[in-house]
Amino acid sequence: MQQTNKDVLIVGVALFAMFFGAGNLIFPPYMGLLAGVDWKWALLGFLITGIGMPLLGIMAAAKAGGTIEHLGRRISPWFGLTLSIVVILAIGPLLAIPRTCATAFELGVRPSWPDFPAAIFSIIFFGITLWFSLNRSAVVDKIGKFLTPILVITLAWIILKGIFTPLGSIMEMDLPGATGRGFREGYQTMDALASLVFAQIVIGALVIKGYTNVNEQVKMTTKAGGIAALGLGLVYGGLMYLGATASSIHPPTVERTDLLIAIAYGLMGDTGRISLGLAVSLACLTTAIGLTATVADYFSGLSKGRVDYKLIAVITVVFSGIFATVGVTTIVNIAFPLLVLVYPVAIALIVLTLAGGALAQRTVYIGAVTGALVTSIPEALEIIGIPLDYLYLAVDTIPFASAGFAWVIPTMAGALIGLILAGSRNKSNTKKS
Repeated sequence: MQQTNKDVLIVGVALFAMFFGAGNLIFPPYMGLLAGVDWKWALLGFLITGIGMPLLGIMAAAKAGGTIEHLGRRISPWFGLTLSIVVILAIGPLLAIPRTCATAFELGVRPSWPDFPAAIFSIIFFGITLWFSLNRSAVVDKIGKFLTPILVITLAWIILKGIFTPLGSIMEMDLPGATGRGFREGYQTMDALASLVFAQIVIGALVIKGYTNVNEQVKMTTKAGGIAALGLGLVYGGLMYLGATASSIHPPTVERTDLLIAIAYGLMGDTGRISLGLAVSLACLTTAIGLTATVADYFSGLSKGRVDYKLIAVITVVFSGIFATVGVTTIVNIAFPLLVLVYPVAIALIVLTLAGGALAQRTVYIGAVTGALVTSIPEALEIIGIPLDYLYLAVDTIPFASAGFAWVIPTMAGALIGLILAGSRNKSNTKKS
């Protein structure tokens, strides 16, 4: 029992470190700034997608078989494969990897050297990333074990300072649907998607420790997830509060990275700004290395070794390096429609997998995913400037749409229709037999 508790603690701390992506730190303060006095409601929504769904994602993937493909295979093998590719690209070169570099530049370099070229920094950043990715050095893992505590201590230092000596007063910002807005801002962490990849790592670690039973793995992952959730909740909650206290100082148009730097500087001066910038930059680097290796491993394995790991790693860092120069805000804006499209589908699959029982029917999965896509597709198109006027207006009339939850009712309706069809089919088969 004592050994089990120790293993749960180790996995819990590891989960915290994996989800504690340095690039995620820019979102809670900005959400707090936008929400003002409603920051607690915004935090509620943010915690659901930023912490709750990632932890449920790991549990669901563990229950389904350990990989993203297993999670989507109940619909069809091609759907599971497509979902897996989309997720790997999203947490890889399309969004997350470029954002690590852009965040490191805007938090760690630009405040001290405003004229330093972003392109030069990107070359240096991804040159180091590629070297470590190709050499598979354990040095990065060792550095990461030191960096996470340093970053946590730095943030705790700034957060406590901000609680006892607030930057300013929390303003009434009149943000409509603060919970829904926080929910969608939590999409940007991409942790619910990343959790479907992390699940394989966690399960592998548990198997090595001798836990081979699936139910035991899910149980331990749940307990470990509670540890990770507590740590993440304290950090995200503290940062969102700091953002709320800055609502009387900074306009809603402030850049996310600029806001975090301004908060650190306002509370701790140059010491806080430099410490935060350095810690975040190094953490972003280790994250980029890990994600690059993950992408290269995945596509090399998918091709059964026909496409070399090193080639994929090179392509990944070259594409990411070019994309990173557009800046954090542009990357976030590009990411939003894709995440609006993918997240409801991922949430539906996670919930259905965990529910199991009568809902573990192919028709139920198809119905739920179809319902999610019926609303998320027009919303994503609207965001990128391709409005489907009548369809979007119809989506806008769905209950909870104004709060950002238009997909919930259609998803539930689709699952119910699928359940009814499954029941009718089972009755028909029973009569025939």
